[in-house]
Amino acid sequence: MTQHPDLADPLRPQPDPGGAGPVAGGAVTRRRLLGVSAGAAAAGVLAGAGGAYAATRDSQPSSPAADPLDAEVAFRGEHQPGITTPAQDRMHFVALDVVTKNPDELKAMLTAWTKAAERMMLGGEAAPGGVVGGGPYNVPEDTGEAYDLPPSNLTITIGYGPSLFDGRFGLKGKKPQGFEDLPAFKGDDLDPARCGGDIAIQACANDPQVAVHAVRNLIRIGFGTVSVRWSQLGFGRTSSTSRSQPTPRNLFGFKDGTANVKAEDTERLDQHVWVQPGDVPGGAAWMSSGSYLVARRIRMHIEVWDRTHLQEQELVFGRDKLEGAPLGQKGEFTPVDFATKSADGGPAIDMAAHVRLAHPENLGGVEILRRGYNFTDGSDGLGHLDAGLFFIAFCRDITRQFVPMQRALAAKDRLNEYIEHTGSAVFACPPGLAEGKDWGAQLFG
Repeated sequence: MTQHPDLADPLRPQPDPGGAGPVAGGAVTRRRLLGVSAGAAAAGVLAGAGGAYAATRDSQPSSPAADPLDAEVAFRGEHQPGITTPAQDRMHFVALDVVTKNPDELKAMLTAWTKAAERMMLGGEAAPGGVVGGGPYNVPEDTGEAYDLPPSNLTITIGYGPSLFDGRFGLKGKKPQGFEDLPAFKGDDLDPARCGGDIAIQACANDPQVAVHAVRNLIRIGFGTVSVRWSQLGFGRTSSTSRSQPTPRNLFGFKDGTANVKAEDTERLDQHVWVQPGDVPGGAAWMSSGSYLVARRIRMHIEVWDRTHLQEQELVFGRDKLEGAPLGQKGEFTPVDFATKSADGGPAIDMAAHVRLAHPENLGGVEILRRGYNFTDGSDGLGHLDAGLFFIAFCRDITRQFVPMQRALAAKDRLNEYIEHTGSAVFACPPGLAEGKDWGAQLFG
């Protein structure tokens, strides 16, 4: 496979001499990578640049390199990173409108984004010139705020909204069947300024500055081709996407996503998350092995919840607040038994409890992969926190999975008294990229 000519060899992990594959990610900062690249060029050792990178990494102190929170995540593979990747602690999500009318400009931007995203996920700057390339009278090719920082498990995930396939760019025939904006749900209070978008970028990392840097530089590269429609910062993951992670808590203080689909559940992923070849015939075949992303901004009425007694809080969720066990049972991971009775002989888990309505048993087996984040966006000007859950889910079919689930929740979930949905969008996230491939060619062919 050919390599991108401007993706410098020093940014690529070197094969493990023991034959175990690429060297595991370490605390490689963008400063060190730039220094290695420049030094290699000055010495004229183009063929040995990859070796210079490996030597530099091996010579660093062992303690930072051993920290898995600073490591890099593979950019290329069967599926995009940032879906089943163990959920990082921070997120920057942005939805963009395409402002150019020229499909060639859009394709070129996606190709440039591929190169920049791969560099940044490996711990490099957005472009080979970096923060100083081109000299003092040229605009830097990287904004510089992540220059001294390690990769921090950065993942960059891209998705396309239904509006991108409206005919402006010759992509109408490539739109997956049934891929549309979500229908209206009972109780929605959507702000149009927080909905929709032609393209989405999800950047997740364990350092918020690394995530913001990634989105900022992709937007900078796309200036004149795309413009920001809306964005959301998130902190404190609210789901576990790997069995290696403990279950986190949302801003209501409850464990969230105990029964979430995990990276290790390969059969469940194929059934519920990854688009299968038979799902996307004809021109939409590019989505095979991809996934659909649903984003919902859910504002929590924090002040009301904080004055609600514990029994009511637990009835709302259907789990105890301390351990996350289903009501009437013991242990967080105990399979939910809806037949369990309370002391008065009624169901231990209320008929309108969140866990009951969202459970696959009550949805015909429907499951989704949750990957949400908490947010706090200041106050609303009325003395209340503008805070809540930025809900992100990945699924194989939005219409058959997310829509019936949300309809069931919107109809009678006790949680609705304490929340409102203020933003909404859906995106088609293509599969991962093989070596030498890029997002532009993947979408346009």
